[in-house]
Amino acid sequence: MSTKIIYFKVNGKLERAEFRADSSTADVKDLFRAAAEAQPHQILKLYNVQGSLVNISPCLEANSAELYYQLEVVASDLHGVVMPPQLDTMETRLQQLESKVNEDMGKSPGIICELENQVESFKKKLESCVHLSWMGLFRGRNQQLTKNSQKPNVSELSVQEERQQVRMKFINMSSMQVNEEVREHLKTPVFNNWQWEEAEMLVLLQMMFTDLDFLTAFHMEPEVLQNFLFEVYCHYNNIPFHNFQHGFCVTQMMYGLIWLTDLKNKLGPMDLLIMMTSALCHDLDHPGYNNVYQINARTDLALRYNDISPLENHHCAVAFGILAKAECNILKSLSNEQYKLIRAGMIKCILATDMSRHNEILNKFKVIQPVFNFTNQEHKEVLMKIMVKVSDISNEARPMEVAEPWLDCLLQEFFNQSDTEKLKGLPVTPFMDRDQVSKPSSQTGFIRFVLLPLFTELTKLFPCLEQHILDPVRKALEYYSEMEKASKEGEETTKP
Repeated sequence: MSTKIIYFKVNGKLERAEFRADSSTADVKDLFRAAAEAQPHQILKLYNVQGSLVNISPCLEANSAELYYQLEVVASDLHGVVMPPQLDTMETRLQQLESKVNEDMGKSPGIICELENQVESFKKKLESCVHLSWMGLFRGRNQQLTKNSQKPNVSELSVQEERQQVRMKFINMSSMQVNEEVREHLKTPVFNNWQWEEAEMLVLLQMMFTDLDFLTAFHMEPEVLQNFLFEVYCHYNNIPFHNFQHGFCVTQMMYGLIWLTDLKNKLGPMDLLIMMTSALCHDLDHPGYNNVYQINARTDLALRYNDISPLENHHCAVAFGILAKAECNILKSLSNEQYKLIRAGMIKCILATDMSRHNEILNKFKVIQPVFNFTNQEHKEVLMKIMVKVSDISNEARPMEVAEPWLDCLLQEFFNQSDTEKLKGLPVTPFMDRDQVSKPSSQTGFIRFVLLPLFTELTKLFPCLEQHILDPVRKALEYYSEMEKASKEGEETTKP
């Protein structure tokens, strides 16, 4: 499938977006929204070189850097939306035009009738379009319709329909064989998730679980595994970063690390299942706001878990809620003792992804790494936590064309949180503040002080990982350091 390259200028900066021609309109708009650092409730307008308004969609015509589009963000909040006067007066002007034509010609020409039909059709479309309803268009009429109708919410219905379409595709493709080239590619950090649809990702997840012999070792029924994977997909939210695609990427990285380090022959099937399932479930039902926000805002999650890793505890609870359903219980053939061990292992691994515990876990690993013993249970448990942590924050180990879009998604989620914190009068998380953070500055410190120390320690235990994850992260640090330097030099030259 061909890739479109679109150049556009936003906030005075020339940006470039790439997407496949078969991308969804929502995905294309998300690319532009991320570039503009726009909030979900803000409206994007795109103009061509002639100054005409064009639709942001996969049908957008590719252009060159010289003939760039102009992207603008309008309506900074829900109350700031002002409808164009053209829409308010369209019918009136049309009626006036029709009267004038009738006087001159004695009857309405076909084009006038066609315009009337188009206006009426447009009105109906706006009335039923949920994502525009917040504008207040035809509000009185809509409120009356809602009051008298018991029909399900259109947005909820569309989400359910979309999920069922994904399920149908997944089930229809589930018996297909994944070719050897893709299988081998899945075992490396260079795998590109952006080339795959959600249903295809579910097929690849099923293949990974099958390839690691989980179905045989734990007597999993293929249908139950499919149900489990689909429920996991349904329990990830449609947010910029901590979504199903992220869960897939973390699981794929874990799968790749297992093969690269030959852990299949060093750990037991139960340990591998714990790591893979923890990776897949580690961010279930993530709301897009981190633990600091949960605690400061005194959310239900913070109250429920007494401010102790509220998100990670919630992810665990959701995972075992899915497993509690008979049709999704991939652990149902296990003994009570085996189930307890897997549950305990998953809880430890998922709770380890709380970054507030990063130094504690890394320091433990540093102590045992020189004398690591695969027969020592404590050593294995620390390693399993490290493996999940590495997989969770491994984007910068991937090729830049895969990693950088993920950074854009992460910053969009971060900025959403800091904007909300400002609106609610909460302490603003410094590394999420759009007024303080840039793309390069967000990464240089994170790579230097978090990724490199973690990846270096793991590479000491598995030297083969140096070329696969450590070298790419070093290159990423160089890339963002140069970007940061260029950005600062640019700021100096623009100072009066």
